[in-house]
Amino acid sequence: MRAVGQPTALLDARARVDGSLPFILNLTLPGMLYARVLRSLYPHARITRIDTSIAARAPGVVAVTTGRELAEDGSINHLYGIGHPDQPIMAVDKVRYVGEGVAIVAAETIEQAEAALDLIDVDYESLPSVDNEFDAIAPGAPILHDGADRNIIRHFKLRHGDVQAAFAASDYVIEETYSSPAAQQVTMEPHVSVAQFDGSQLTVHTASQSPYGVRRVLTEIFNLEPEQVRVIVGPLGGGYGAKGHVRLEPLVAAIARKTNGRPVKLVATRAEEFVIVTKHAATMRIKTGIMRDGTLTAREVTSWWNTGAYADAGYMLTKGGLLRSIGPYRIPAVSADAYQIYTNRPPAAAFRGAMAAQGEWTFESHMDSLAHAIGMDPLELRRRNLLREGDAWATGEVMHDVHYRDCLDEVQRLLGDEPPIERAAGHVRRGRGAAVMMKNSQSPSRSEARVALRDNGRATVFTSSVEMGQGAHTAMAQIAADQLGLPVDSVDVVGPDTAQTPFDQVTSGSRTTYMMGNAVRRAAEAVADEIRQLGARRYQVQPDATTLADGQLYASNGQCLPYSDLLQWAGLPKIEMLREFQTESKLDENSQGVACSHWHQGAGACEVEVDIETGKLTVTRFAGASWAGKVVNSAHARAQDQGNIIYGLGQTLFEEMVFDGGQVMNASLADYPIPSLLDVPYVLKTSSLQSEKPDAEMYGIGEMTLPCVAPAVANALYDAVGIRIRTLPLTPERILRALREKDGLSVDQVEEGTG
Repeated sequence: MRAVGQPTALLDARARVDGSLPFILNLTLPGMLYARVLRSLYPHARITRIDTSIAARAPGVVAVTTGRELAEDGSINHLYGIGHPDQPIMAVDKVRYVGEGVAIVAAETIEQAEAALDLIDVDYESLPSVDNEFDAIAPGAPILHDGADRNIIRHFKLRHGDVQAAFAASDYVIEETYSSPAAQQVTMEPHVSVAQFDGSQLTVHTASQSPYGVRRVLTEIFNLEPEQVRVIVGPLGGGYGAKGHVRLEPLVAAIARKTNGRPVKLVATRAEEFVIVTKHAATMRIKTGIMRDGTLTAREVTSWWNTGAYADAGYMLTKGGLLRSIGPYRIPAVSADAYQIYTNRPPAAAFRGAMAAQGEWTFESHMDSLAHAIGMDPLELRRRNLLREGDAWATGEVMHDVHYRDCLDEVQRLLGDEPPIERAAGHVRRGRGAAVMMKNSQSPSRSEARVALRDNGRATVFTSSVEMGQGAHTAMAQIAADQLGLPVDSVDVVGPDTAQTPFDQVTSGSRTTYMMGNAVRRAAEAVADEIRQLGARRYQVQPDATTLADGQLYASNGQCLPYSDLLQWAGLPKIEMLREFQTESKLDENSQGVACSHWHQGAGACEVEVDIETGKLTVTRFAGASWAGKVVNSAHARAQDQGNIIYGLGQTLFEEMVFDGGQVMNASLADYPIPSLLDVPYVLKTSSLQSEKPDAEMYGIGEMTLPCVAPAVANALYDAVGIRIRTLPLTPERILRALREKDGLSVDQVEEGTG
């Protein structure tokens, strides 16, 4: 039986159950110190004085440092960032958000480090601040960084066809504006890092989705060679994009430089999690031309992304946000603009379904508005316009392996007609809605894998892909096992350690199964080829006259030999191969060209109940479908699809970071609700659609059913009670207000064209 496609249990399942899984959170090293960070209480202020002298003499304190001290240290570069080094390790001359670090203390105990923070004296001069993206770009707004015109970091654009001419020729032109708030990833495990300098050698144990990204930044900060920085990543207690970039590592490494070789551990509190990283708040204005028969003619999208005080990962993600704001539809003319904007908020970065969830919320809610405006069934409108095989998309690229219609049809099948929908029952109204998603995979992208077969007959996969509960390492073992003709339990996986595992770009964006999976497949194939060559020599046959199965080589002449015996016969302790897999993409200044190697595809459909007396919305049934191409692990695929839906319900119904004067007002799980079992729909069905082709691609499905949740629920809300809410989350208060106001029924603007 082949391993790929089977519901194989996680390799570390027992350790997860018995509590022995080695999370960095539980790591203790000899002589380890504990760090705490003093954080700003101002959203924007000049630091006029900082005095750490008393704290440095406090009981148990071993080292203290500040942003000013680091900036004046000529041996390091205190600014870092992905493509745009604008973020200091700690604030130097001024703070730019509430929660920004201004000093760090390392002490013998956490309590001593915490007590020392109270002894640091800081004087601030408050400065005007901007909380949202529109205040930030308004005339006269305070400029957060020199050289940032109107606080705009980057402006991406897409131009395809003559939009204005297409609008003029349309029967209707409909415009709406949608917004979604900042949210927190809320990983079960908080951010945690341990750093130690041994002379000029830096070793960092950290909870990160990007071991090699962390290594690169640390080498740049401390002027070290790559081989002088070792980054070790254990299993993560969740990531969701929060750990996809550098977070605590520069801080803890900076203080570790002052501790005479002693390791330092820094663990974020839950409240700190809310100021370390957030989801991008975003506002999108969407305008679409449409004919009476439902044909889409033109689309114009402008999106404003609140990236917080520093460019961070948004410097790279905003371009993805541009592409993910358009939708999987045939539209002859498209114009899109995306702006990344500084504000006095915590840095924003990837959030599960990164930048796609905000776009899907906009264009899939808008698709229902278009359908209602012309009197067409929303599903029929989608079916008429969804991309098909060979269609050209807004970038001009020809789409292949297209299954949006299949995903939409599948969720309708899963949702079914039984039991029949009752439109009203007393003060409860019922409705249904659907949505389709598209998300470009990361490209250009590269992953390397090394596979070794040892003379004991066991194989080892060396990978820098991070295991964070999604089953990545189990999937890699399954892929290698199939190529090598081994049972999965004969394959070990060594996880991220930059001293021994090869390069991987990052574990995010649903790229691992596709990118690392193909790298592992190629490396294992190369090992398998060497086994066949050995077998051919051993039995005097051609390599293609040998078969690998059950850990043995079978020759066409009836001979067979276990791999262990074959390697011992050849005098080889192991056969080891390194291979890579990479993709390319290229877009010009108007985003024309090829955006990625393949597009992620999915759909969702749901049934909701709305209490018109209280505004409470309950999702009673939800169906999700993702295009998997080839499923590697059927049990994990189902769990990912289901987990996406439950995760997405949080942002749909109640998750929202609330700010007042730059301060997060609900930075605790007592005030910031996340989904519980009580929020799971009564009926939850999912399907990972597969190709019948034996050489089908292995698509990542880590996020495919998530972006559909909010628009599907909002569309079902409209179907139930006839209100269109354009701001997330869909709280009872917003629903009641919209029910009472009824002018919430209309779109922002409807224009008649000449079509």
